[in-house]
Amino acid sequence: MTSSAPSNRRKVALESFKSASDCIGKIECGMSLFAVTRGQFSMIDVILACLDQTGPSAVTIWTWTVADYEVECLRVLREDGRVTHGTLVIDYGARNKNSEIIRDWKNTHGPDSVRYVVNHAKMATIKNEKFRLLIRGSMNLNCNPRFEQLDITEGGEDFDLVQSIESELPTLTDFSSGKEVYKASRVSESFDAEQLSVFSGIKKWAK
Repeated sequence: MTSSAPSNRRKVALESFKSASDCIGKIECGMSLFAVTRGQFSMIDVILACLDQTGPSAVTIWTWTVADYEVECLRVLREDGRVTHGTLVIDYGARNKNSEIIRDWKNTHGPDSVRYVVNHAKMATIKNEKFRLLIRGSMNLNCNPRFEQLDITEGGEDFDLVQSIESELPTLTDFSSGKEVYKASRVSESFDAEQLSVFSGIKKWAK
């Protein structure tokens, strides 16, 4: 099924005090949803609620890092039979803090299922023969009781853009240098070497 043209999208904007599934409503081709929440559900909750309607799909998650209390959420997603393939796009600074989670993800979805980048984007894609969902917002993988915003669109140039960027990201090893990660992320196309020098090296995480 071909996604609707942007001009024909079902556009919805709402304030949500309920669950992810109540907020999302019915998923339709060409839909466009903007919501403001109080943090009562997380990005993982949104993905799972979407999978309830889309059925088996390939899923991509973009995140900065994974906190200890989010490990169980990712385990549930890894073991969800509706995820036909999963890709994790994660900031390379998380390689040490999240090494066990990343290893488990690779064991589930394959050695090429993790992309190391310099990242603070919070997005997800869900794709199968019928739907091409792009999810993005301020929310992390965990619930956070404060104002958050959420956008979900089906089809369109925004989905195509993210998929194009994902397809260009190389599969780096767990031991790739920061220089290699910055090159893969193409950050140097927006900043010169002197500007980036203050960010060199892997981040040190506070205990």
